[in-house]
Amino acid sequence: MTRIDAKFAALQAQGKKAFVAYVMAGDPDYYTSLEVIKGLPGAGVDVIELGLPFTDPMADGPTIQAAGQRALDAGMTLDRTLELARSFREADDTTPIVLMGYYNPIYSCGVDAFLEKAKAAGIDGLIVVDLPPEEDDELCLPAQAAGLNFIRLATPTTDDKRLPRVLLNTSGFVYYVSITGITGAAEAEAGDVGPEVARIKAATDLPVIVGFGINTPDKSRAIATIADGAVVGSAIVSQIGARKPVGEVLDFVKTLADGAHSV
Repeated sequence: MTRIDAKFAALQAQGKKAFVAYVMAGDPDYYTSLEVIKGLPGAGVDVIELGLPFTDPMADGPTIQAAGQRALDAGMTLDRTLELARSFREADDTTPIVLMGYYNPIYSCGVDAFLEKAKAAGIDGLIVVDLPPEEDDELCLPAQAAGLNFIRLATPTTDDKRLPRVLLNTSGFVYYVSITGITGAAEAEAGDVGPEVARIKAATDLPVIVGFGINTPDKSRAIATIADGAVVGSAIVSQIGARKPVGEVLDFVKTLADGAHSV
């Protein structure tokens, strides 16, 4: 059982929904990023999504693209990102970390070498947005063999014919993208998302977590009422991008987490 599996089992036993926070590794610099990440569990975050900076993101909106560029300008690399996770693990051995990004840096490192490093750094799962299920032999299956969850995205365009293929070999949880388009482009509406979440849950026993377009405590609560949890990224990253003090960023995160946990 991975930390992700254990976390969702514990939440289910408590009758609680999950709050997942996304931050870009190394934004705006390594040490500030580490301070933010270390503070996330205390702010109510159940799972940390750690963005892997990349020069050519496809699914990221302007806010997260800018965060990735700030991180790259500050010298972040794949190895530094894993170092960040390893430093976090020195004080926290229970909060799951999901590394979210694109395949190119992993491919450049080499899959076997990457998985060994990621496991040693305390990474629990991967979301690699540009590897479709048809490429499972490339990374998904080796990752699962190494003890890492491989989390897949489902979207409003994932129809009933495509859904079983998306769910095959997915583990940890299913990440439902609530809108069509890039991150931060629109707001999630629970009335639209609810039927889609129900459709996915009818096809899998995995938790279904909803992200994209959630930016307030009320939105976080509304989504948590119809899913197993909510993910917030751009709204948090924008606070970091505005150079808010770490304490203010974490206070904002806590309001979002409280929203999801109030269901």
